[in-house]
Amino acid sequence: MRITHILLAATMAATTLPSLAQVSVNINVPGIVQLPPPAPRYESLPRPRSGQVWVPGRWQWNERAYAWRPGYFVAARPDYAYAPGQWVRADGGWRWRDGDWRRAERRDRRHRDDRYERHDRHHGHDDGYHCPPGQAKKGRC
Repeated sequence: MRITHILLAATMAATTLPSLAQVSVNINVPGIVQLPPPAPRYESLPRPRSGQVWVPGRWQWNERAYAWRPGYFVAARPDYAYAPGQWVRADGGWRWRDGDWRRAERRDRRHRDDRYERHDRHHGHDDGYHCPPGQAKKGRC
Protein backbone atom coordinates (compact mmCIF):
# COMPACT_ATOMS: atom_id res chain seq x y z
CA MET A 1 0.00 0.00 0.00
CA ARG A 2 2.84 2.30 0.85
CA ILE A 3 4.50 1.68 -2.53
CA THR A 4 1.32 2.63 -4.41
CA HIS A 5 1.20 5.96 -2.54
CA ILE A 6 4.82 6.64 -3.50
CA LEU A 7 4.20 5.70 -7.14
CA LEU A 8 1.05 7.85 -7.24
CA ALA A 9 2.92 10.84 -5.73
CA ALA A 10 5.80 10.39 -8.20
CA THR A 11 3.38 10.22 -11.15
CA MET A 12 1.60 13.40 -10.05
CA ALA A 13 4.92 15.22 -9.55
CA ALA A 14 6.13 14.13 -12.99
CA THR A 15 2.96 15.41 -14.68
CA THR A 16 3.13 18.83 -13.01
CA LEU A 17 6.84 19.53 -13.69
CA PRO A 18 6.51 20.07 -17.48
CA SER A 19 3.71 22.58 -16.90
CA LEU A 20 6.10 24.71 -14.85
CA ALA A 21 8.77 24.75 -17.57
CA GLN A 22 9.23 27.92 -19.62
CA VAL A 23 7.82 27.74 -23.11
CA SER A 24 9.81 29.28 -25.96
CA VAL A 25 8.00 29.93 -29.22
CA ASN A 26 9.92 30.93 -32.33
CA ILE A 27 7.53 32.33 -34.90
CA ASN A 28 9.00 32.63 -38.38
CA VAL A 29 7.60 35.69 -40.09
CA PRO A 30 7.94 35.35 -43.88
CA GLY A 31 10.66 37.62 -45.23
CA ILE A 32 12.26 38.23 -41.80
CA VAL A 33 15.76 36.89 -41.16
CA GLN A 34 16.93 36.67 -37.55
CA LEU A 35 20.66 36.91 -38.34
CA PRO A 36 22.06 40.28 -39.44
CA PRO A 37 23.62 40.31 -42.90
CA PRO A 38 27.41 40.37 -43.17
CA ALA A 39 29.18 43.54 -44.27
CA PRO A 40 28.92 44.14 -48.03
CA ARG A 41 31.75 42.81 -50.15
CA TYR A 42 33.89 45.15 -52.17
CA GLU A 43 33.19 44.92 -55.88
CA SER A 44 35.21 46.85 -58.40
CA LEU A 45 32.84 48.73 -60.66
CA PRO A 46 32.95 47.61 -64.27
CA ARG A 47 33.17 50.16 -67.06
CA PRO A 48 29.84 51.88 -67.76
CA ARG A 49 27.72 50.48 -70.55
CA SER A 50 25.54 52.61 -72.74
CA GLY A 51 21.86 52.27 -71.81
CA GLN A 52 22.68 50.12 -68.74
CA VAL A 53 22.65 50.71 -64.97
CA TRP A 54 24.85 48.79 -62.52
CA VAL A 55 23.02 47.06 -59.65
CA PRO A 56 25.53 46.40 -56.84
CA GLY A 57 26.00 42.91 -55.37
CA ARG A 58 24.27 41.94 -52.14
CA TRP A 59 23.94 39.26 -49.50
CA GLN A 60 20.95 37.01 -50.24
CA TRP A 61 19.32 34.76 -47.62
CA ASN A 62 18.79 31.17 -48.82
CA GLU A 63 16.74 29.84 -45.84
CA ARG A 64 19.89 28.65 -44.00
CA ALA A 65 22.68 31.15 -44.54
CA TYR A 66 23.68 34.24 -46.48
CA ALA A 67 25.13 33.82 -49.96
CA TRP A 68 26.75 36.59 -52.01
CA ARG A 69 24.99 37.57 -55.21
CA PRO A 70 27.34 39.56 -57.46
CA GLY A 71 26.31 42.82 -59.10
CA TYR A 72 24.85 42.97 -62.59
CA PHE A 73 23.65 45.39 -65.27
CA VAL A 74 20.00 46.17 -66.02
CA ALA A 75 18.49 48.21 -68.82
CA ALA A 76 18.24 51.92 -67.96
CA ARG A 77 14.86 53.67 -67.93
CA PRO A 78 14.63 57.17 -69.39
CA ASP A 79 13.94 59.88 -66.76
CA TYR A 80 14.42 57.39 -63.91
CA ALA A 81 17.29 56.66 -61.50
CA TYR A 82 17.86 53.28 -59.88
CA ALA A 83 17.85 53.20 -56.06
CA PRO A 84 19.63 49.99 -54.91
CA GLY A 85 18.01 47.64 -52.40
CA GLN A 86 19.17 47.31 -48.81
CA TRP A 87 18.78 45.23 -45.65
CA VAL A 88 16.68 47.05 -43.03
CA ARG A 89 15.79 46.20 -39.42
CA ALA A 90 12.16 45.15 -39.13
CA ASP A 91 9.99 43.20 -36.67
CA GLY A 92 12.92 41.99 -34.54
CA GLY A 93 14.98 40.79 -37.51
CA TRP A 94 16.18 41.86 -40.95
CA ARG A 95 14.19 42.28 -44.16
CA TRP A 96 15.44 42.88 -47.69
CA ARG A 97 13.96 45.96 -49.36
CA ASP A 98 14.20 45.57 -53.14
CA GLY A 99 15.74 48.28 -55.26
CA ASP A 100 13.40 50.34 -57.38
CA TRP A 101 13.23 53.07 -59.98
CA ARG A 102 12.57 56.64 -58.88
CA ARG A 103 11.76 59.63 -61.00
CA ALA A 104 14.99 61.48 -61.77
CA GLU A 105 15.03 65.20 -60.96
CA ARG A 106 15.83 67.67 -63.63
CA ARG A 107 18.81 69.33 -61.92
CA ASP A 108 19.43 71.91 -64.62
CA ARG A 109 15.83 73.16 -64.54
CA ARG A 110 15.71 73.19 -60.73
CA HIS A 111 19.01 75.10 -60.54
CA ARG A 112 17.79 77.66 -63.07
CA ASP A 113 14.47 78.12 -61.18
CA ASP A 114 16.30 78.58 -57.85
CA ARG A 115 18.57 81.22 -59.37
CA TYR A 116 15.58 83.26 -60.65
CA GLU A 117 13.69 82.79 -57.40
CA ARG A 118 16.68 84.03 -55.39
CA HIS A 119 16.94 87.07 -57.66
CA ASP A 120 13.21 87.83 -57.35
CA ARG A 121 13.23 87.29 -53.61
CA HIS A 122 15.90 89.93 -52.95
CA HIS A 123 15.21 92.25 -55.86
CA GLY A 124 13.26 95.38 -55.04
CA HIS A 125 13.38 95.09 -51.25
CA ASP A 126 14.53 98.12 -49.36
CA ASP A 127 16.48 98.09 -46.10
CA GLY A 128 13.22 97.87 -44.12
CA TYR A 129 12.42 94.40 -45.47
CA HIS A 130 11.73 91.91 -42.69
CA CYS A 131 11.87 88.13 -43.05
CA PRO A 132 9.05 86.34 -41.14
CA PRO A 133 10.21 84.17 -38.20
CA GLY A 134 11.53 80.73 -39.20
CA GLN A 135 11.60 81.47 -42.93
CA ALA A 136 15.30 82.38 -43.10
CA LYS A 137 16.28 78.92 -41.83
CA LYS A 138 14.17 77.39 -44.58
CA GLY A 139 16.02 79.47 -47.18
CA ARG A 140 13.02 81.57 -48.11
CA CYS A 141 14.54 84.98 -47.23
